[in-house]
Amino acid sequence: MSVAWTDTVKEIAGGKLHLSRAGSGPTILVLHHDIGTPDRLPFYDALAARFDVLVPQYPGWGKSDRPEWLRSPRDIAAIAAWLLGDLGVQDVSLVGLGFGGWIAAEMASQAPTAFRRLVLVGAHGIKPPEGEIADQAVVSYIDYPKAGFHDEVAFARVFGDVSVDQLEAWDVAREMSFRTAWKPYMYSQTLPHLLGGVRAPALVIWGDDDRIVPISAGRAYVQALRNATMTTVAGCGHFAEMEKPEELAKLVTDFITAN
Repeated sequence: MSVAWTDTVKEIAGGKLHLSRAGSGPTILVLHHDIGTPDRLPFYDALAARFDVLVPQYPGWGKSDRPEWLRSPRDIAAIAAWLLGDLGVQDVSLVGLGFGGWIAAEMASQAPTAFRRLVLVGAHGIKPPEGEIADQAVVSYIDYPKAGFHDEVAFARVFGDVSVDQLEAWDVAREMSFRTAWKPYMYSQTLPHLLGGVRAPALVIWGDDDRIVPISAGRAYVQALRNATMTTVAGCGHFAEMEKPEELAKLVTDFITAN
């Protein structure tokens, strides 16, 4: 699938924010994982066949400037909302991946009627009632991303022989994750109490072998939101958009285009 992507830089909150954009149709904001994101993924291309897809890189991640003041996922949520305002897009759906699911949930909780649909894929942000969120501080820069795949072949397909540049990018992403989500680690004590106001229909998606965020957190999201359903992806780890891109893209597309 040949998709024409445009990369631009937006000045937001005193820094440069890198944005990739492709496709046409209803707008989707895709919010990436704590490890960052490759510039291009088949999952993004699949969405761009039906939607206007926005993929920003958070401040401090990837090609975006690192602000010294940034301290929480809620800050990133405010920056993402600022971006949407500057772009002038309306009726936006949010697709949050892992850590990006937490940011999407924060955005929705702060603007309960602003979004068309909310999709949370293996989302951080809520303390799992059962199990623990995997601590990336105790494993290597490469073992943490590998743990997010059910099948190591899928990891190799995406990242190949991991380059020094990629390891450095994961190092920076890890530092930013700690800066914004260290205590408590990777969840909010207040978010579950604020999600009940969200009016957008929500779809919670979990890989059935997610070793990063326990599936009990997904069920907690469904309970906290007023209009949410949940589904799982078989033979899939935490990074569903990389391991099962076609299956995830179909779930997302069918949900967002439904009446």
